[in-house]
Amino acid sequence: GSTPPPRSLASWLTSRGLGHTQDETTACIPHDIYVIGTQENSLGDREWVEFLRASLKTLMAIDYRVIALQCLWSIKIVVLVKPEHERRISHVHTSSVKTGIANTLGNKGAVGVSFLFNGTSFGFVNCHLASGSEKTHRRNQNYSDILRSLALGDKRLSAFDLTLRFNHLFWFGDLNYRLDMDVQDILAHITKKEFEALLAVDQLNLEREKNKVFLRFSEGDISFPPTYRYERGSRDSYMWQKFKPTGMRINVPSWCDRILWKSHPETHVVCNSYGCTEDIVTSDHSPVFATFEVGVTSQFVPKKAPGSDPESLACIEWESIEVIIKTASRSKCYIEFHSYCLEGEVAPPGLGMCHRGGPAGAVPHTVPVAEAQRSGENTSQSCDIPGFLKLGWAAKHLPVLNPILPDLEYLGDQHLLLSIKGVDSCESYGECCIAMRSMIGSMAQQFETFLFHRGEETGSMRGWMKVRVPKDRRSTRERLYEWISFEEEDAVLAAEPPACPKPPLQHFRSRPRSLPEPAASYTNPAYFIFEGVM
Repeated sequence: GSTPPPRSLASWLTSRGLGHTQDETTACIPHDIYVIGTQENSLGDREWVEFLRASLKTLMAIDYRVIALQCLWSIKIVVLVKPEHERRISHVHTSSVKTGIANTLGNKGAVGVSFLFNGTSFGFVNCHLASGSEKTHRRNQNYSDILRSLALGDKRLSAFDLTLRFNHLFWFGDLNYRLDMDVQDILAHITKKEFEALLAVDQLNLEREKNKVFLRFSEGDISFPPTYRYERGSRDSYMWQKFKPTGMRINVPSWCDRILWKSHPETHVVCNSYGCTEDIVTSDHSPVFATFEVGVTSQFVPKKAPGSDPESLACIEWESIEVIIKTASRSKCYIEFHSYCLEGEVAPPGLGMCHRGGPAGAVPHTVPVAEAQRSGENTSQSCDIPGFLKLGWAAKHLPVLNPILPDLEYLGDQHLLLSIKGVDSCESYGECCIAMRSMIGSMAQQFETFLFHRGEETGSMRGWMKVRVPKDRRSTRERLYEWISFEEEDAVLAAEPPACPKPPLQHFRSRPRSLPEPAASYTNPAYFIFEGVM
């Protein structure tokens, strides 16, 4: 709110207040990562970062390290991690997008950070979208512009939809969507804590239902009151009348400040809290937080040196692929295949290999960069429905893909990114992500997924495939879990360890009691559990 921060951020950084909050016994356990997003933050960049670090040191007695800071005028995002995790983080990228007047002013827009934690990719976007109850379409356009223009993640994936480039993407900030209801009715529902009636007229929920924004994103249950617009200095009443030189403006109480996320299929992510503070009153917004438990893969150490046995090769085989895309074009198409586990891709730290017993930060195994592997042209084509094109590929026109490592526990944590491209234009009609875990076996498995391009749903893909693993590479070892935590507040992202403090690395012969047992999950015996707060 363009005012100095409060003296204490304790409730925000420990996820305490209203809504789904942290349990008292776990609130003060340090998170591994904190991602803090602010809007209208007039504090200097260095001063703000040091204030956050000092706040965390007072609360947690830990000197957190700065991984990234990105600013666009008064929109800021800061990523802080425990000192012991600093060496695990690499490939840090930052970016910003202006969406103010004529997309040239930075009073509105977004800042973003991406990085790899060992072999798991993370993306974080903090935004401030257009204000005003009547500006729903403008906010939708802001979202689209940010999604298309934010330069985050692996540059080789720049043609892919931003929401597909990361194992875990968190998007938060002052999204500014309002409630479509008379202000007096809104106030009456708030007094009675009848939030369901209000959420039914929440513009963000309505636009998501129409697939206008945040396709396939998730959001925690909202059980806290609207976070805007309060009278500064207290949380007793909403200041819904705003007097301006042009006259009085009505700002209905609304959930402007939100945290959403989207993760690759068959990955582990649990939102453990989602709420707002009630004791930070310097702004007309109440700060919002969320905590997450997120699975990240460890750096994999193969039992045998790769290539030592030519017969011990895994392969990804396709029996058929069928695609339906929204287009009036009748062009022939091909499919591009991307994955760090494939030959011809450079493996970043954590996805490559190191000698058994070597340091976790060892230089990864890489192979020369090659063009993305691709299929032949589609073998069947029809356009029975106007505006849609149906394409098919038979097995002989689809490539057999060879992962750089054939081990079951490694392949179970990998994903394939596919892009449908026109033969003539080489432009993408849609992209998707397929988890390899449920495809492993001697029999082909069916898959089905949606296609996305530039934030829009552009079609669907289905087919049959299998991931064949050599017999001598199918064993798994004792499962290892490391507790990592991270936090976000409107955004702070953090993750938090289990209720009882444990040493940094724990060995479990069975799953920890604090975690549910999902089907066909955690096939990697060295699987991190990452908890965080947003």
